[in-house]
Amino acid sequence: MISTILKGAAMGVAEVIPGVSGGTIAFITGIYEKLLNCIKAVNPSLIGTFKTDGFKGVWNAIDGAFLAMLIGGMVVGVVTGIFGVTYLLEEYPTPVWGFFFGLIIASSIYIAKQIPKWNAGKWIGLIVGFVIAFGITIITPAEGSDNLLLVFVAGAIAISALILPGISGSFMLLLMGMYTIIISSAKSLLEDHDLASFTILVVFALGCLVGLTGFSRVLTWLLHKYKYTTFAVLTGFMLGSLNKIWPWRNITEVMDKESGVVTKLFEAKDVLALPTDSFKIISESNVLPMAYDMGDPMTIITIVSSILGFVSVFLLERANKSK
Repeated sequence: MISTILKGAAMGVAEVIPGVSGGTIAFITGIYEKLLNCIKAVNPSLIGTFKTDGFKGVWNAIDGAFLAMLIGGMVVGVVTGIFGVTYLLEEYPTPVWGFFFGLIIASSIYIAKQIPKWNAGKWIGLIVGFVIAFGITIITPAEGSDNLLLVFVAGAIAISALILPGISGSFMLLLMGMYTIIISSAKSLLEDHDLASFTILVVFALGCLVGLTGFSRVLTWLLHKYKYTTFAVLTGFMLGSLNKIWPWRNITEVMDKESGVVTKLFEAKDVLALPTDSFKIISESNVLPMAYDMGDPMTIITIVSSILGFVSVFLLERANKSK
């Protein structure tokens, strides 16, 4: 019970970090396939289950105890992440990113170790996963739209990305140009009780629901039919996402959260002069520590953090095995 809550908390913290997926944490903590099966169980057949067995039948069908503890842990993790990890990212960005960089490397090794025999098909899967994830990290964000069909599709894609190791749902929203639209709608609904914003958020939530239940079925089927090839693709996803998590990155473009206007930046002082809560980072340039302009590179501490992140994955693996 406590173990599931802690795993959920770790997933929640990961979702607060741009570029880090809760799906990654679910995978390395050994609950990924179980989580997919629980999500897959949420389908129209639950209506029949409720008629015959009542709430208890539905609860058992979706493994409600597991989901409740996991979601409870995720809520705690999100809150902790908002007040803790985001503070650390503002004050000590490179060590935090270094920790996650090491964690993702070790996680990709962990997944690759699950594959008993590598062949051409699995290597191709790894390369395809790498190219897709790396490509996503360098795509220029599109211009968003409040068209309800596009809002629905954005919700489905963002939630699907959330359960894929190595890809962040919020980052996918940013790439589609929908980040500002969704955030602005949420803010407008809370402050002005705007009906149009409510409609956008409802359609977005429906897209998330359809994407979550549909994509979880696809992943479950792939893991059942082509388990190790899927593992190879997921390994590629995680390796490709490292481009987004490199500790030393100079910001080159930002987007105003209110207007959605994108501004190119040429010097670190241009970024440092902006209020931290007024913009969203659009693009960054990976550099070596000596070329890092966003503050103290903290090279030694960051390398140590990377090692700690790397080691933590295998400590988790050992703990799961001993359990």
